[in-house]
Amino acid sequence: MAAVIIYGIPNCDTTKKAMAWLNKNKIPFSFHDYKQEGISRNKLEDWCRKAGLDIIFNKRSTTWKELPAGEQVKATSQQAAIKIMMGNTSIIKRPVMEHGNDLVVGFKEEQYNKIFK
Repeated sequence: MAAVIIYGIPNCDTTKKAMAWLNKNKIPFSFHDYKQEGISRNKLEDWCRKAGLDIIFNKRSTTWKELPAGEQVKATSQQAAIKIMMGNTSIIKRPVMEHGNDLVVGFKEEQYNKIFK
């Protein structure tokens, strides 16, 4: 198994940029597709603990904006937000990269350069 795991969806432009950067820099990684493989409650709880719910739960996403108001108002706690993310994985900020114990959310080339070079 690769030491780097990228979580996202394959048609996400930001996820594609992150994977292209890793490939260009010959950094092996594995890809976890939320749409095909889902995501566990434990994984989301761990990410929220490391990065914060506000970073992981993307309220700027189209998926969030398209959720019925009745569903949006349920996101009042971390546990409720995690339940929404498990059912609507496109709401999770992308990509999420696990590198050892480190967690990187989103893609910024400068940040990847700092981590890997």
